[in-house]
Amino acid sequence: MVETINSSGTTAISRQALTARALLLGERIDTDGLERADLVSTAPLAFHAGQSGFAVLYRFGVAVLFGLSPLEEDEIVNKIGLRVAGASRGDDETLIIEATPDGEEKALPDGRLAAKDLSEARLLVIADVLAKSVALARDERRVNAVFDTIEPFAAELAARGSPPWKRKSMLELMGQTLLVRHRVSGRVAVDDKPDVLWDRPDLERLYARLEDEYELTPRARTLNAKIDVIGETARALTDLIDAARSVRLEWTIIILIAMEIILTLFQMWVARTS
Repeated sequence: MVETINSSGTTAISRQALTARALLLGERIDTDGLERADLVSTAPLAFHAGQSGFAVLYRFGVAVLFGLSPLEEDEIVNKIGLRVAGASRGDDETLIIEATPDGEEKALPDGRLAAKDLSEARLLVIADVLAKSVALARDERRVNAVFDTIEPFAAELAARGSPPWKRKSMLELMGQTLLVRHRVSGRVAVDDKPDVLWDRPDLERLYARLEDEYELTPRARTLNAKIDVIGETARALTDLIDAARSVRLEWTIIILIAMEIILTLFQMWVARTS
């Protein structure tokens, strides 16, 4: 469950609208030892930042920042920079959240979201979806890159009827596949709901709508299907390479035995004629 400093968990940022930005900072963020007096949550690590903003840090390398100016965002990113493993930038999600107390919570056109309020609990739900979406975008890009790498091997097999003689490359592809699968199922855990919903089950509907809006489950399912295809293809090519090596080894053994027989017969013939 989320450990909140505010016992009610309903403190709201006093604005009618704010901008949320999910930033991919790297492979992993070490949040140990970042405890502070204004913590709102420890899993994920969430705290108030800037003049009236809010920040949420995820161990799988994503920071979600609410209502911060560019300078305030840079300040937070720089502060946690030394705690980011495998630093990389490029993927981000932006969402404008509008407080509509009397309206329905739903996605609006032009990258906006109508929410009943801007409470910390709601921001944690929104941050969870944005962070997962950004992490999925990173893994989708990597899986597509692996697909581009494996396609020439499959094309060569189709054209020549024989596998490429690059077993090391096949093993590297299998390694990349295992890393992405581990990241999707282990670190990001797309299917897991945010812990805040244990304390605020009334936010289940908001989470479900955002999950549907960002297509988290279909994207994760498609990603896992691609990973399975890559893994099966790499294993098939590796097995073909191993089989071809076994055939070559068998022929080598046969040739050596034949040479040994020929040498023995030659020695016997020399012995008889001498």
